[in-house]
Amino acid sequence: MERYSRQIAFSGLGRIGQQKLLESTVAVVGVGALGSVSANLLCRAGVGQLRLIDRDYVEKNNLQRQILYNENDAEKRYPKAVAACNHLSRVNSEIMLEPVVAELNAANIEQLFDKVDLVLDGLDNWETRFLVNEACSRLGIPWIYCAALGAETMSMNLLPHETSPCLRCFVSPESGSATGQSCAVAGVLNMATGMITAIQVAEAVKILTGANNIRNELFVADVWNNRFKTIRIEKDLDCPVCVHRRYELLYRLGGSRVTRLCGNNSIQVIPPKPVQLPLERIAEQLAKSTNNQTKINVHPFMLTFDNGRYCIQIFQDGRAIIENARDETEALSIYSEYVGL
Repeated sequence: MERYSRQIAFSGLGRIGQQKLLESTVAVVGVGALGSVSANLLCRAGVGQLRLIDRDYVEKNNLQRQILYNENDAEKRYPKAVAACNHLSRVNSEIMLEPVVAELNAANIEQLFDKVDLVLDGLDNWETRFLVNEACSRLGIPWIYCAALGAETMSMNLLPHETSPCLRCFVSPESGSATGQSCAVAGVLNMATGMITAIQVAEAVKILTGANNIRNELFVADVWNNRFKTIRIEKDLDCPVCVHRRYELLYRLGGSRVTRLCGNNSIQVIPPKPVQLPLERIAEQLAKSTNNQTKINVHPFMLTFDNGRYCIQIFQDGRAIIENARDETEALSIYSEYVGL
């Protein structure tokens, strides 16, 4: 326990609380501006197992606010989940770090949340947040909503209790809150993401250790204009998720999904069914069918293909992130040409 001696000395935690942390499993969904800070704090605090889930890779514009990564990670385009675990393993080798390079979706979310005590939101899109809300409501897992844009941030504990609200109680897919600006347009300050994730992890530690002072309001802050407040959120007695148990996203079926990613000129294509691609074999085939100017690199989780016009990241689970495609139709065409699923 020497590693955690200053934490154990805090009367609100103590040795019993520290042991509870060591026996806990937390899933961090999205290891970017929010999740990288949260994962760092949880790792140092001694949460016994961290499952880091992220679909993306490190880019240079991430380094301003995503504290686990460096220029080498960006140059080599390492998957964020892998890079995060690599760095955190050198901070705390006594806990279990599990990188998951995948798009969190209806097909895998229940498996990825299996035996998880708490889920932390590090996401940059509302559709996946609503999916997390449905899964946690159905599975009875507490989760902590967290978001940042510009200098404004907010966070709320969402607990699977009959009297507690869920995310859909106060945000709907059609509301302005769910369809606002992206960080690429409005920007985001690293001071804002650092502050709100510290709040998020403080609440996580309280939930995991059974503290009796867990916050039950929405916390909102504007670090630039010095505004901080809490807002009481009431449970919607007609909520489709936590009251009527309708899980529209969780049980949705469909074909390939195409989404434009926040913060870069990239479009992601997700196959209709989960697969396991033989990346080494695909790299060999691409090398034979392209000219010598094409750059091909293979990591255990990802293949990078750059022909000067498009840069394509092909992941083991069949996803591809395509840079410089004009629109979703062109992205699907490129995907079909190079991945072929």
